[in-house]
Order: sequence, then structure tokens, then C-alpha cells
Amino acid sequence: MFTGLIEEMGIIRNMIATEKGMRIEINAELVLSDAKIGDSIAVNGCCLTVIEITSDSSGTQWWAADAVKETLQRTSLQQLKIGDAVNLERSVKLNDRLGGHLVQGHVDGIGTIETIRALPDGSHEFVIAPPQNLLRYIVEKGSITLDGVSLTVCLVNHRSFSVTLIPHTKAVTTWGQKKTGMFVNVEVDLLAKYMEKLSEPFRNASKKENLS
Repeated sequence: MFTGLIEEMGIIRNMIATEKGMRIEINAELVLSDAKIGDSIAVNGCCLTVIEITSDSSGTQWWAADAVKETLQRTSLQQLKIGDAVNLERSVKLNDRLGGHLVQGHVDGIGTIETIRALPDGSHEFVIAPPQNLLRYIVEKGSITLDGVSLTVCLVNHRSFSVTLIPHTKAVTTWGQKKTGMFVNVEVDLLAKYMEKLSEPFRNASKKENLS
């Protein structure tokens, strides 16, 4: 479980194709300060398991994770290249503050940045087109996770939604490098999915009553 508050930006040092998918090697510092093999680290919002922690001859620390083919197909990780920056967050501890919202690190789909608009206060509005099946979980003033960052939804219409990023968030995450047409990992609010599942029996019962 994560909070959507990015701890640092890592740098992709290598992408190695394997039989089962891709081995991803990432330069990092802060998230490795107490990390151990088997820990979970979110990479652009996708929960990956640490399988190696080491450093190179120059002393640069890095870690590695394996992404299976299904993960690559369902996320934007397949678009990564050597030298790319990625958002990193360690899994939350039970005594940590929940500064963002509950994030599983299970990406629901890939969205596309449609427009970016500069605002007078220095913030930027991003319009995102998500997979259409996810729009029912997205509500104005609700929470959403985009590339691992916990954000508040501003506006929603029948095909897209918008979020606003302040200068600080853009400076400390990969959102400062985003351009129109880029893909982003989308994870909708977990509570919305639970509410839909729990209400399903009642909605089905109501449909049966209307048919009888």
C-alpha cells in the first residue's frame, strides 16, 4: 500500500528483456536507505518487488525489479527508456501519516495527456483521457493516482478529466517533464471500486423488480 506522495525520482539505468518480461534497473538513493530484498517500491505508480540492491564502481546506488509481460501490457512501463526519470515511493508503514490517499500500486489502465494549460498562479492544468471503463470511478474533487502521484480531480466529462499540478509537485516528480500525447498510469480510487462491488446486489435486485 502506498500514499501517492513521491519520495524521489529515480533514473532508469537499464532495461533487460527476459523470458517472462523485463528486468528494470533504477538508480536511486532515498528509497534504498532502508530497503531490503523483497520490499515493494512503486515505480510510476506500479508496485514492483525489489530483487537486487547494489552500487556501481562510481558508488551510484541502484536496485532492480522484474516486470512480467502482463504488467508491461497494462502499464506505461513498457514505454520506459534508459535515462528516463521515474517516480518512486516506498510502501507505507502503519505508523506513517497518510498525506495522499490509499494507493494499491495496481494500475487500472493507461491514460493519455490530451492538453496542458498554464494557469496564472504558475500551476498547470492537465486534461487526461483514461480508458472509458474507468470514467465511472472518477468524480470531481475525488482522488486519483497518475504515474504514482496522488491528485485531486478538478473536472470530469464523458471522455476525460482534468487535474491541476502546483509548481512544487511538477518540480519533485516526473510531471515537470510531461508533454501532450504522453501515456500515464491511472489508478482510480480503491473506495469507488469497493462501493460499486458492494452495491451490485442491490442494483441487480432493483433491476429484477423493475422487470417483474
